[in-house]
Amino acid sequence: MTELTQGTQKIRVWDAPVRVFHWLLVLSFAGAYLTAESEVWRLVHVTLGYTLGGLLAFRLVWGVIGTRYARFSNFVRGPAAVVRYLKSLRTPQPEHHLGHNPAGAVAIVLLMVLGLGITATGYITYNDLGPGWVGELHDLLANAMVLVIIGHLVGVVTASLQHQENLVRSMVTGFKTGAADQGIRRTWTVVAVAIVIAVLGFWWLQWQSAPTPDTAGVAQTTLQAAK
Repeated sequence: MTELTQGTQKIRVWDAPVRVFHWLLVLSFAGAYLTAESEVWRLVHVTLGYTLGGLLAFRLVWGVIGTRYARFSNFVRGPAAVVRYLKSLRTPQPEHHLGHNPAGAVAIVLLMVLGLGITATGYITYNDLGPGWVGELHDLLANAMVLVIIGHLVGVVTASLQHQENLVRSMVTGFKTGAADQGIRRTWTVVAVAIVIAVLGFWWLQWQSAPTPDTAGVAQTTLQAAK
């Protein structure tokens, strides 16, 4: 983290809902991706996939009504701004953005679009509502999201080194360095708590619908008999 210069101080940039959303999204996608090929963990995979979709739906709303740096209007920029930012990384004084930089914004938009696509195709596939190619598209979108995540991580490391600030830590604590009037006024912790309660409540409901060993055994026997 850079040392505080004259006129700057530690200020709150990321509100609590954005940070909770971010880390729950990481957990949900990673868990869903790792359990994708296992029938034993199918309910976990589906539960985390639905959680992913719910989190993204919240983020779409919060991107409109949320705090300053959470709003899409604050960080979504056109191609020219993205190119200008990337070029500046090769200079001694690269562009610095207190919120998401233009390149990071591209990754965020891609992750949200892919995540919603993954949720939709997963729902269709799990409930047998569409043709077989929807399942293949589901897998393709998930793998594309992995590639975007890798690019996002490379960007986070690059920007952290370029600007001498720990971007991962700031997404945990919410703090960065800037002028006092640049910080957000409210952290909206109550919204973050509501998100956690909603997610945990959904997971509990899903757990209640999990098959018991007895019912699982009966289902397996019935399947074998059908064959």
